[in-house]
Amino acid sequence: MKVKEVIKLLEELSPLAYSESFDNTGLLVGDANETVSGILVTLDTLENVVDEAIKNKCNLIVSFHPIIFSGLKKITGKTYVERVVQKAIKHDIAIFSNHTALDNSWNGVNAMISEKLGLVNRNLLIPQNETIKKLITYIPSKDAENVRNTLFKAGGGTIGNYENCSFNVEGKGSFKGNEDSNPVKGKKGEIIFEAETQIGITFAKHLQSNILKALFEAHPYEEVAYEITTLENQNQYFGMGMIGEFEKAMDEIAFLEFLKKTMKTDCIRHSQLLKKSINKVAVLGGSGSFAIEAAKKAGADAFVSADFKYHDFFKAENTVLLADIGHYESEQYTKELLHAFLKKKITTFAVLLSQINTNPISYL
Repeated sequence: MKVKEVIKLLEELSPLAYSESFDNTGLLVGDANETVSGILVTLDTLENVVDEAIKNKCNLIVSFHPIIFSGLKKITGKTYVERVVQKAIKHDIAIFSNHTALDNSWNGVNAMISEKLGLVNRNLLIPQNETIKKLITYIPSKDAENVRNTLFKAGGGTIGNYENCSFNVEGKGSFKGNEDSNPVKGKKGEIIFEAETQIGITFAKHLQSNILKALFEAHPYEEVAYEITTLENQNQYFGMGMIGEFEKAMDEIAFLEFLKKTMKTDCIRHSQLLKKSINKVAVLGGSGSFAIEAAKKAGADAFVSADFKYHDFFKAENTVLLADIGHYESEQYTKELLHAFLKKKITTFAVLLSQINTNPISYL
């Protein structure tokens, strides 16, 4: 199996098309055509993690956080980032990161936190916008069923819990081929009228190349007429954060103690206690202050995230309990998620879970 084939598998879990614009996801170091001898899964790629990969004969590191976040103008070994890249290149080790693509995945970072906390009735906290596309195309009526089914197989026509969704309108199309044309029906220079079906389907944006490939392969015409538009509908399967409920509410102190134990953190910074039960909880792995208003709007009793600044805690405004459990702590189970996913998909070589704690913060 090659590096690019492993990446294709990982995109089933977290398509890179849903990465945030500020992020740097994908293959960061290495050759996509290199044959994989072993995979090491980690939260961060540090020098000792590369050493761990070398020791275990793993030539692909799957790292949640990208080691290269902004452009490198020099690679001289002066910074930890440069030293990691140098060592990885020297030992032919590829590094891949899916970061915010996994943050935005329905089965990603926030689903893992929700599972650990035992939250049920889950929904996305901030669904992504402009991620649903619509295809309109025109097909000879006798070929419409075949083309429609081909588009369905490519992933088109899925809306929420429903599949094979389409809208079909019967009509009459016209065309006239020029001297360089090779019309399937009629002759060059002749106006042809054909009974056609207009088919409309929606699809997730990361499937666009698959949808178009399927359309061109199944459509009988030499030139395929189609249009693609971006819809404003929110995507219920891709977005930041998650909100769910406990099966049984608990008081605030019990909730904070449960949170501390479950998320294995030495410190929880929290806003003022509200003297009410905690039932509905919003979570967002990593830096989540931008989602405080979304958590309040969603009616969360508590919002669990990390990296809140001093003034962020004022935003609670006595309506929600804000709990900062630490950046590493909020994402620590992510590498277990990636490891379990790859182990299930790959059985021909080793997929190892890094044993190195990469948390840069210590508590006294």
